Amino acid sequence: MDRLKLTAGEEDDGLRLDSFLVFRTTGLSRSYISALIHNGRVTLSGRTTGKPSARIRPGDTLEVEIPDPVEIDLLPEPMELDVVFEDSHLAVICKPAGLVVHPTPSSPGGTLVNALLAHCHDNLSGISGELRPGIVHRLDKDTTGLLVIAKDDATHRGLSAQLAARTMKRRYLALLWNAPPAAGGRIDAPIGRDPRERKSMGIVAAGRRAVTNYAILKRFEFACLVECRLETGRTHQIRVHMASVGCPVIADEKYGGMKPRGVASTKGNKALVADVIRIAGHQMLHAETLSFQHPVTGEEMEFNAAPPLEFRLALKRLEQGAG
Repeated sequence: MDRLKLTAGEEDDGLRLDSFLVFRTTGLSRSYISALIHNGRVTLSGRTTGKPSARIRPGDTLEVEIPDPVEIDLLPEPMELDVVFEDSHLAVICKPAGLVVHPTPSSPGGTLVNALLAHCHDNLSGISGELRPGIVHRLDKDTTGLLVIAKDDATHRGLSAQLAARTMKRRYLALLWNAPPAAGGRIDAPIGRDPRERKSMGIVAAGRRAVTNYAILKRFEFACLVECRLETGRTHQIRVHMASVGCPVIADEKYGGMKPRGVASTKGNKALVADVIRIAGHQMLHAETLSFQHPVTGEEMEFNAAPPLEFRLALKRLEQGAG
């Protein structure tokens, strides 16, 4: 078990306890920090507190117990992985559509984690818990592209710290119905659970801050290709943000991406929309570029992965137009 001892400074006055621990020191995820606090593994000036929202004052002393990783009770499942890079500390994987990243009640097996257990054996970090070994950040089931995996806890902490500091760069490509009015922009809108549909996310005043920068790369009659760069990493962030400005990701069933809005219902338009949806088969969102500093070697690393065939074919069909 690791034990951290910290002292708050003047610049920390008024910070939430969980924010102080995430952004000032450990680089662990907010959800993991909250779990440590709720489980009585954080003391604030000598007292155990179960409140992540407790406020920090200058001179406060904190002790944080980070338990040893829990033994993983998951089955390794060999499957073919697209490994873009790998060394003894981390791996960069290009995830296909349809692959869930970690086990959930609805997907207890057949996940990327199961495949990693077979590929890496016991060489995966345990910081994210017994169901998410090695997982530093996630992609939705039907989003394709690049993920970095940590093989040890020190590497995981280093990568998580870069995520928290926003120095890990992630660039996505997306095909959208309609197009934002400006060629580029910044969407700064909080995201939380949709109160009307708990399995979906939405723009919620009480949600967590979420920031997406976008730029239009190509325009079509009622669609566009955009690049998105994340400043934060909320669940379904790009999908929710783009849908909120009337431009849902194409073929995204959850957030309105099965047809464009306000398009003339002509035979040609109907055929184009049906063709694009059929070719896509899943939401047209791809994590194309990932860059970070290697936590152990210090090397600046950047990886790129071309969109999958179905993305390129859907793009080609949009370029052909309604005819």
